Amino acid sequence: MTVFRTSCRVVIPAAGMGRRMGADRPKQYLPLAGRTVIEHTIACFDGHPAVSGIVVAIAPDDRWWPELDIRTQAQTPLSTVPGGEERAHSVLSALDCLVDHCADDDWVLVHDAARPCLARADLDRLIGRASSDAVGGLLAAPVRDTMKRDDGRGRVARTEERAGLWHALTPQMFRYGLLRRALGEALASGAPVTDESSAVERLGLLPLLVEGAATNLKITHPDDLPLAERLLAAQGRAVGSGAYAG
Repeated sequence: MTVFRTSCRVVIPAAGMGRRMGADRPKQYLPLAGRTVIEHTIACFDGHPAVSGIVVAIAPDDRWWPELDIRTQAQTPLSTVPGGEERAHSVLSALDCLVDHCADDDWVLVHDAARPCLARADLDRLIGRASSDAVGGLLAAPVRDTMKRDDGRGRVARTEERAGLWHALTPQMFRYGLLRRALGEALASGAPVTDESSAVERLGLLPLLVEGAATNLKITHPDDLPLAERLLAAQGRAVGSGAYAG
């Protein structure tokens, strides 16, 4: 059994609407393998020995979260905060609410609400490697397909060199003080922030890439749901099986 000397807070931004799903509710509340997507996502961290608490940022007018009866299996503290218009606003809101509970050098893991298939081995690897890095890091998967750049009119402009390209995944793991500063400065300047790493990169820092499985699927389109269900079944994460064991 891996022994972790690092304690992490987990932040899950879940204020988005996920309009590409074309569903009657945000994608994090869609049913998946007997639970909702977000319940499976929370279960990825529930009871992990390095996780000291989970904070979920939800929309102020969220009417689906109160309908859930989420009880963490291992009594991992779970709380909510008001989210914002964009992902970065939601993450920063969660960090602001943790100001009395985190020191600047504490670690924070940020994970997409719609990534319910995170493998325990990948989470362990990220925590183990990033916690000994001066900057922090993120799970990522090397690009294996041929990459095309379009010309804006639906035709190929050129083929991009894929060597050295990675798909950014989550969790992304950074020190509390660094991440709060990076997001705050990026938002104040109006810079586009698509993930936590991009905010940290703006400060001239180079986050560590930790290889993770491509099965760490982000549910975006309707076809992703049956695939996610198969992945969860392969991980043995059936409803009623107790705390996360993937």
